[in-house]
Amino acid sequence: MSPMNRHPSGLIAAVCAFSLWGVLPLYWKQIDFMAAPSIVAHRTIWSLVILGIILTARREIPSLVAQLRSPAAIGWLLVSGSLLAANWILYVWATLNERILEGSLGYYLNPFFNMLFGAIWFGERHNRPQAIAIALALCGVIIQLPTAGTFPWVAFTLAVTFSLYAVVKKRGSAGSRHGLTAESALLTPIALIWLCWQFNSPAAALGGSWTHALWLVGAGLATTAPLLFFGYAARNIRLTTLGMVQFIGPTVQLFIGWKIYGEPMPLASILSFALIWAAIAVYSWDGIRRLKQP
Repeated sequence: MSPMNRHPSGLIAAVCAFSLWGVLPLYWKQIDFMAAPSIVAHRTIWSLVILGIILTARREIPSLVAQLRSPAAIGWLLVSGSLLAANWILYVWATLNERILEGSLGYYLNPFFNMLFGAIWFGERHNRPQAIAIALALCGVIIQLPTAGTFPWVAFTLAVTFSLYAVVKKRGSAGSRHGLTAESALLTPIALIWLCWQFNSPAAALGGSWTHALWLVGAGLATTAPLLFFGYAARNIRLTTLGMVQFIGPTVQLFIGWKIYGEPMPLASILSFALIWAAIAVYSWDGIRRLKQP
């Protein structure tokens, strides 16, 4: 088994990350009193506040500053931060505009881009059971495509931007906490400028009430928790493994969009769901089998 899969903590972190991401549509629906870019601006600002507190308590600020002295490190962080911001804005917009199912399709597609990029940039290879699992899951995703009516650009863009984010996180030198803090710090000035341009007072920027303000501040915690788990997982397990675990998130999103918000679920989507989880079962069986080998 690859050394990158010998870290059970990395797998646990991945499961936590994608489970939390799965239920996030419920949170964004609570703050639909703001447009998606403004919500993302708040996500960025309050994420920086929470991460700053964490790093200060752990006395890691000096090491973060030392890492930021490298132009190459700053360059990687600017790229990853930009990819993350683009993914956030599109995902929140889709959630607020009754496109949760299309968003879930994007995160079903995402693992296949992870596998592709893992093979291209990191030399990851697949055995026969893994190839069968990938083929099953790909068939499941393809079945969903006609149900969108047109080319699912939201799903495609979500998949590509987040897979590229995983690649950059793996290429960069910053750890999960340091990397996410630096990304938030680089994006926060843009977020503040946006809010100042959109709203004529701090009270309006915070939603106009204490309840709204608490929901917006809480977006920082809702953002940082799964991203910290994901950043750790991306550095400690293979992108292929990360891709298969990632099916947890869109499956939860799919059920939320379907059962809670009443988005249509045609027969093709149900069949797609069955094929994707069959793929996960095959891949998991292969992983357990290889784990038991000497």
